[in-house]
Amino acid sequence: MTLIKFQNIMSNEIAKRSFFSRPPEPPPMVLVGNPLKTIYIGITKLFKVPFSWTFANLTNPHISIVGITGSGKSYFIKTFLIRANYIWGTSAVIIDWAGEYKAWVRQSGGTIVSLGKGDFINIMDTLGMKPLDRVKQIMNSFDLLTDLSQFPEQRRLTEEAIEQTYTNNGFIVSLKPPEGKEAPTLKDVIKLLNEKLQDGTYEYPAELENAIYRLRQFAREGEDYFSRKSTIDLGKLAQSGLVDMDLSGLPDERFRALAALFILQTLKEKMRFEGWSETKGLKTMVVLDEAWKVASDERSDAITIVREGRKYQFALIVASQNPTDINEAIFSNVGTTFILRIKFEKFINYIQGSLNFSDFIRTEITKFGVGQAAVEMAFQTALRFPETFILEKIHGEEPLYVYVIDMSDVLTQAEITSGIIAKDFQFEADELKNKFIEYNLSDENIEEVFGRINEQGRTIKIVELANLFAGFNVTVEDTILFLKSLGIDDMVISRIISRVIGAVNG
Repeated sequence: MTLIKFQNIMSNEIAKRSFFSRPPEPPPMVLVGNPLKTIYIGITKLFKVPFSWTFANLTNPHISIVGITGSGKSYFIKTFLIRANYIWGTSAVIIDWAGEYKAWVRQSGGTIVSLGKGDFINIMDTLGMKPLDRVKQIMNSFDLLTDLSQFPEQRRLTEEAIEQTYTNNGFIVSLKPPEGKEAPTLKDVIKLLNEKLQDGTYEYPAELENAIYRLRQFAREGEDYFSRKSTIDLGKLAQSGLVDMDLSGLPDERFRALAALFILQTLKEKMRFEGWSETKGLKTMVVLDEAWKVASDERSDAITIVREGRKYQFALIVASQNPTDINEAIFSNVGTTFILRIKFEKFINYIQGSLNFSDFIRTEITKFGVGQAAVEMAFQTALRFPETFILEKIHGEEPLYVYVIDMSDVLTQAEITSGIIAKDFQFEADELKNKFIEYNLSDENIEEVFGRINEQGRTIKIVELANLFAGFNVTVEDTILFLKSLGIDDMVISRIISRVIGAVNG
């Protein structure tokens, strides 16, 4: 027989006991904001509360976004920039590594700057700075992008030549240049070093020759994107509405990184010069998408913007598939992090270790579809509620249609059941289009593929897609690269290619 025991307990003792655990979501008073002063993002998953973002109570306005290709990163960024412009009149400068945002910016009436495709930047433009300060920035860029810092004598020769070139062109290096003064170029610096070499009096000619060689790679005919007179006024970038700095026309990562660093340096100086404005919420947002070379080094001006941006009303948005590409100084100091779909466990481990969210949040992240996100916010003061929560879906300016590449036709039942190999890949429409463009599909090809996918409920089997590639005369090599870019295992790629070749031969 069960015994029932009765106790006399005072109400003040009951009040001390916690009967409910704290829900993993901030209270509505924190999530819901004035629609005239905040940016609406979406609905929370747990209590269906509308979440509106503002930096007013956060440590800073900077944002990091992590998620695999197809998780909805670019969709979110576009939505965010549009609404920031509505609310605060915020300008945006997108440092666009792969030309991903170009079509959208053009459709939105923004400005496209295509470096390597007709537009040039003279990296020796002073932009109103003292030439001596500009010399330091140029040398910092070379230190980041080359191994120049490992050769002290070559570095010294380069720095002295840049400084001397300014002097030869009538600049006083310790003073701000007069309005309208035209800056020299890297070609002038190379000419000065060549004259020094021809003089024959320098005791280490090999060091001089190597210094010249390092500069010449950025000044060769046809690749002198940064050694000619600028075709754009970089000083006006931060006030030009929506600007896409398209770097896809530059030949390699070094050129893209040099352009990105110079743009960041320009914006940083503009930020400091303008100072704080009482009437502006956010003046400018700078977007770095997959710019790992620029975002990963602590010497980058991206770090300076993170540290100083709030007081000048500048915000940095850094987006990456790989969170470890983002320097810890950025990742640990941004006011808000949006975590979209993550594929690799080591990346989830890194994020959880950095942000210290619960295992419940971790489990939710592993199940995300396109447009779902976890949000972590760093508030200025300690608060008695979780700072990380789940969004049911990001609500953009357009419906978020999910396009699925289905892998089930090439996977065994054991592989599907194990979950080790992805059974499908999901994309937002523009992300999938950009993928196709990257691997040499024409506009007509892309239209045909999307027509086929739409007929099938926005889903296509991977072998069917690969067969379409073959029909468009896409090379086997490009098809393999496309499949690898999705993260498909080599063994599975071999199956896909074998079936395509079999279909062609059959």
